[in-house]
Amino acid sequence: MTSLPFTQVDAFADAPFTGNPAAVMPLGQWLDDAMLQAIAAENNLSETAFTVPTPDDPEADYALRWFTPTVEVKLCGHATLASGHVLMGGRTAVHFRTRHAGVLTVARERDSYALSLPAWDMQAQPLPALAEGLGGDPVESHWREGGYSLFLFPDAAAVRALRPDFAALRALGDVMLIATAPGEDSDIVSRVFVPGGGVDEDPVTGSAHCLLTPFWARRLGKTKLSAFQASARGGRLGCRLEGDRVILTGACRTVVEGQFLL
Repeated sequence: MTSLPFTQVDAFADAPFTGNPAAVMPLGQWLDDAMLQAIAAENNLSETAFTVPTPDDPEADYALRWFTPTVEVKLCGHATLASGHVLMGGRTAVHFRTRHAGVLTVARERDSYALSLPAWDMQAQPLPALAEGLGGDPVESHWREGGYSLFLFPDAAAVRALRPDFAALRALGDVMLIATAPGEDSDIVSRVFVPGGGVDEDPVTGSAHCLLTPFWARRLGKTKLSAFQASARGGRLGCRLEGDRVILTGACRTVVEGQFLL
């Protein structure tokens, strides 16, 4: 029997049972992909993060991959933040080598963490099938290659009222749908849905803010923003646009520690 360390962390969480839960599983070496996917399905969280040390990499401390219960994803913010929380130790920062997003850094920032991610632009584009599945009455829609869509609504109430048709959206493939509007007690409010990737509604989505931060920075004329993701759990993020990077800040809370037995 093989025993693997397991930590469940609530990321972008001011208290336990808020934010977005992620499993973090440090490995000595990679397991085969089918096993990684099976472990993520067993965990049944929006993301399971797996790390492996990279002693010969001058830019990164660990290699990092992320899996939903059904697919491997190209970028996950909250599970990266959670991985930094678990692996930080006495360091001030941890650097992760990823397959599709380059090197990502989690650094200490007062009593929380700062996560550096790429800043991504989108193009305005009609997305009628996605908009119909999402519901509501968006006033704009935007698209980024790789399966990212953003829908602008007039106010936070319209975002909160959405009841998407998950079966219809699932049939359209692995697409992230971001619904956003001006915030009430924050600059940005959003909800995020990825039914084609095995996550009907994601509680708090760091990668969505790679798109939301530059989108709202231009509209609001400022590079430092506050954001609230209005899922059932809810989560707050600080967002800074620094050149071609987005810096997200948030706290983490460890809620489960144990061993995964294979």
